[in-house]
Amino acid sequence: MQKIIPHLWYDKEAVEAVQLYVNLFEDSKIISIDKIPDTPSGDAQTVDFQLAGMRFSAISAGPYFTLNPSISLMVACSSQEEVDRLYDNLSVGGAELMPLGEYPFSKRYAWIQDKYGLGWQLMLVENMSQHQRIRPVLLFAGEVCGKAEEAIDYYLSVFEESSKGYVNYYQAGEPKDGRAKINYSELNIQGNQFVAMDHGFGGDFTFNEAFSLMILCANQAEIDYFWDKLSFVPEAEQCGWVKDQFGLSWQIVPYNMNEIMASGTKEEVKRITEAFLKMKKLDIAALEKARLG
Repeated sequence: MQKIIPHLWYDKEAVEAVQLYVNLFEDSKIISIDKIPDTPSGDAQTVDFQLAGMRFSAISAGPYFTLNPSISLMVACSSQEEVDRLYDNLSVGGAELMPLGEYPFSKRYAWIQDKYGLGWQLMLVENMSQHQRIRPVLLFAGEVCGKAEEAIDYYLSVFEESSKGYVNYYQAGEPKDGRAKINYSELNIQGNQFVAMDHGFGGDFTFNEAFSLMILCANQAEIDYFWDKLSFVPEAEQCGWVKDQFGLSWQIVPYNMNEIMASGTKEEVKRITEAFLKMKKLDIAALEKARLG
């Protein structure tokens, strides 16, 4: 089971955005579309989906958070034509962060934001078997510029069955922001590959709730463990959400939370929603009590 699920927050466009994404990638599908009633944002629409074999989740829950370049999705492509096809489709109505072209690290690469704000790094790679098709990229900018390696080491200490991969450092005088240390690094957390880097120009954007990482927990002990390890901002604690010391948002939830919300009766979903909206850390026993009424 995939332990960590990337979660995307949209104003109203979650389903529309996901439909675009699943049509562009192989081994992709919408798993379920559901509704969480009576949230502070009104009725919030959720989408559970698979993209190139990787599970994602998305929600339409109001204009409270906006996607930015602090987290993007790096896509490994086996041909120039594949890079161009994805670029042509994902760049429509969006913005170009690094233009399509040849770079020292790839013969065909582009970094764009689609029209919904999600960032994509499209890269031609020489050996597809060595790359996960889609990898979240964490860009440490603003106040946390220079802390990419510290974050990697911390996440390695939190998650079992994790390892640090390739790390490349900036040369002296290379980054415009002297705090930046890592210009590319790889991290594997229980089979999920991530990329982390410091922003060479420092940047003025930060991690926020628009792109969070859901941890699927087998039991209350796991919820308690990850809550203790990852919650560093008390005012951000709400409905299973926390922020770590680097500003990255996590959702610490029961592994079957989406399934419960998707398969429950209208009355069960209403009771569960009312219960978890009052919680900070999720209490599995209390949620099950609410479901049963």
